[in-house]
Amino acid sequence: MAPTPATPQEAVRPQEVARPLPRREHPYAVRGALARLAAPGLAAALSMGAYCLGLALCGSYPFGPRSRAVNDLGNQFVPFHVRLWDLLHGAAGGDLFFNWGSGYGVPFLADFFTYLMNPFSWLVGLFPRALADLPVFLVTLLSIGLGSALMTVLLGRLRPGSGVLRALLATGYGLCAWVLNDGFADPMWMWGLVALPLTGIAADWCLRRTRWVAGTLLVALAWAGNFYTAAMATLATALVLGLRLLTATGTPHGDRLRAAGRAASMALTGILLAAPVLTVTFAASRAAQPAPPVTYPGRPSVLLQLSQLLPGGHDGAPAPNLFIGVPGLLLVAAFPFVRAIPPRVRLGWYALAAGVAWSFVQEPTILLWHGFALPNGSPYRAAFVLSGILVMISWLALAHRPRPGELAAGAGLVAALALLCRHQGAVGTATWILVAGGGTAALLAPAALGAPPGGRARRAATAALAGTVLLGSAYTVFSVTAARDRIPWFRPKITLTGASLAAREALAARDDWPRSRTDPGPHEFANNDPLLLGGEGGAYYSSYVPAATARTLQRLGAGWYMRGRHTLSFEDPAGQAVMGVGGFLSPVPHRRTRFVPHRAHPAPLLTVRDSLPPAPAGETVFARQERVLGAAVYEVPALTPAAGAAPVPVRGGWLLRPARPPGAPPAGPSGPGTTFTAHCTPGSTAVWSAPWFSGRISGLGGRSTGIGSAEVTANPVRTLGRVPADGRVAVRFTGRGPQRVPGHAVGCLSPRRLTAAVDALRARGPVALSARGHRLTARLRPGSRGSAVLALPAVAGWGCSVDGGPRRAPRAFAGLAAVPLGAGASRLSCSYRPPGLAAGLAASAAAALALAAVAAAGALRGRRGVTPPRRSNRDIPTDL
Repeated sequence: MAPTPATPQEAVRPQEVARPLPRREHPYAVRGALARLAAPGLAAALSMGAYCLGLALCGSYPFGPRSRAVNDLGNQFVPFHVRLWDLLHGAAGGDLFFNWGSGYGVPFLADFFTYLMNPFSWLVGLFPRALADLPVFLVTLLSIGLGSALMTVLLGRLRPGSGVLRALLATGYGLCAWVLNDGFADPMWMWGLVALPLTGIAADWCLRRTRWVAGTLLVALAWAGNFYTAAMATLATALVLGLRLLTATGTPHGDRLRAAGRAASMALTGILLAAPVLTVTFAASRAAQPAPPVTYPGRPSVLLQLSQLLPGGHDGAPAPNLFIGVPGLLLVAAFPFVRAIPPRVRLGWYALAAGVAWSFVQEPTILLWHGFALPNGSPYRAAFVLSGILVMISWLALAHRPRPGELAAGAGLVAALALLCRHQGAVGTATWILVAGGGTAALLAPAALGAPPGGRARRAATAALAGTVLLGSAYTVFSVTAARDRIPWFRPKITLTGASLAAREALAARDDWPRSRTDPGPHEFANNDPLLLGGEGGAYYSSYVPAATARTLQRLGAGWYMRGRHTLSFEDPAGQAVMGVGGFLSPVPHRRTRFVPHRAHPAPLLTVRDSLPPAPAGETVFARQERVLGAAVYEVPALTPAAGAAPVPVRGGWLLRPARPPGAPPAGPSGPGTTFTAHCTPGSTAVWSAPWFSGRISGLGGRSTGIGSAEVTANPVRTLGRVPADGRVAVRFTGRGPQRVPGHAVGCLSPRRLTAAVDALRARGPVALSARGHRLTARLRPGSRGSAVLALPAVAGWGCSVDGGPRRAPRAFAGLAAVPLGAGASRLSCSYRPPGLAAGLAASAAAALALAAVAAAGALRGRRGVTPPRRSNRDIPTDL
């Protein structure tokens, strides 16, 4: 493929550019604004069209029955977009600062900044709530289109040339391997596809010493949309800018330093404009439950890495996803042979690409790309920036008119690469079809494109090449999606279906907020059921689960996954009473989409206590619940091994030994297990608590499965059954491998005592209670004294005032927020302020003032007739 011959504008000598043509003769004035948008529009149309066509061939949503809601797309991003819909329509419990619906009350602004700041996410408000999956799909689709369009513009800034050819190469960027394998399931990451060309255009303006204010706004837009991928894009742009400055010819060193200085000040000011995004999320991350430890498994083999350059496949082995389509790959391979490009430029760009690729697979530089934290998941989330760099290389090769022999050499390299990697998992039938078809079209097109402009051959070749790119890209989308969907781990979650909508209606019918909570319970459609279904539940899955929330709920008897980054609801009556749960759903066994609604007798969300007793040493979960309830409601009997494999006494409990032969795989619970007996008051409710136990627990007609794993997965307190008339409780624990059973694993709850405790708390509850937005206000009973305890984890950011007094942070009582009332109080007012927000707003204000000052100075110079130095396209060295 070769570019069109130089236009008359491109043929003007550099010294002639300083004398602008009359306005009526200026080429851009003749072509018009719409003509300038033609190439970016073509790139957007081709990339989005190919993506939709590929999904339609797969029968994937919204073009077929196959849901896209795999992994975090279903567990996090669809529910968070539903929450955004609720906020936009005034139907959410809480506001941008605080979310009353998840985790029994959690901060929300960091979630909003991280998951919902892609501007396309806000389209969710234009659709019905039940169709939230569709706007989530549009976030991905429109990000692909905008990223491709902006890359088309950036390529033209690198070197002028045919808009159509730039659009075809930019399509490969919009549908690169990272998009199809990583970005598709993370709508917020897709803004990174936009951020790379945005920051690249801003950096190009620095080279031309123009549009500092506009460039700063582009940087701010990139960082505000998604700071995580924007940081990757900014680092990659800095590397590209450094290369362009190093390889520039005829540019004084002073000009290079000034361009670098402009870029640094532009980036710093733009990032500061988006400072609240950073300060709030940083504070939330510091307060969050620590992520499970992640270790880098080591770099993939060289052949595995190289195979990722070939399109059409999906390899289960972890490696950076890189392909940009066959035309782009062919031109990248031909780049070293294009003699029209100075050798130092060829060497520089290849060294840059190789260095970035090397940095992706070395742990120290992986940390640099990912904000100094090894990701929990793929460690190659920054791969899209290398795809962007490869597209830039492909355009520089094409814009310098590669000769047939040079293209043939590149084709030979691609063929050798395909043969060398033929046994890799990413190379399959689709790869060979794409390499053969796309490569042939890319080789034949340049000859026809060399025909005179406007000729029939030129138009036919351009149309054929565009069609090849469209069909090849669609086939790539189809083949990669089909391969990925065959992996069992990618089973979609249930999001907005008939069953989940019925569950939402059942919850709404029992809504009594804020007098009590309505909890979706352990019935799971997605990991964030309260966001999806409504209500005020304990489930919450986010990178920003406060450590205070996770630990408080777990210590009171709730479960968790992912070392506490996914909290669960309470399942036992006492835990539900403590957290004010008045209605909940329970699952029908072995039926994921069936549920049964229940009512409960909860304590109010605000209770008044005379004193707050401290926690004794070795406090059990049953004693902790009693301390919060303010009454004894449990019997905690001694357990005695009675039958089955004899357990080994250990400190604080027993160790169950595996009954299977040594070395046998732990396929499931082994052996007959061990039966423990105890005695409780007849008619009480027996529950078990073994947070880290993995295996089966059965007794009193009940059976449940523990999936505990020390600190990683915690079982909630669960009900066994009603204690019979003889008072004998027999519980069998059958473990998966060696398992520890706590010495106080069984408690017997008295329903009568629990009701009496709840009634006593209600008797001293508030006269009126309001929980709206990020505020909670209560009118207390006359003479209320002692402490007010809120059924709310005590997280940083809350402040309360009593009777209009000074605002003070609450104390923690068993992890819940507690406010001293003094000798007597009648009003309590609490509000939540996101930590880090004030500092971020101050930094943004300072940056905005600096930006306004620069804009005002520029306007003043313009009115005085002083024109700042400005460099045109032809002043920038063309070998960049």
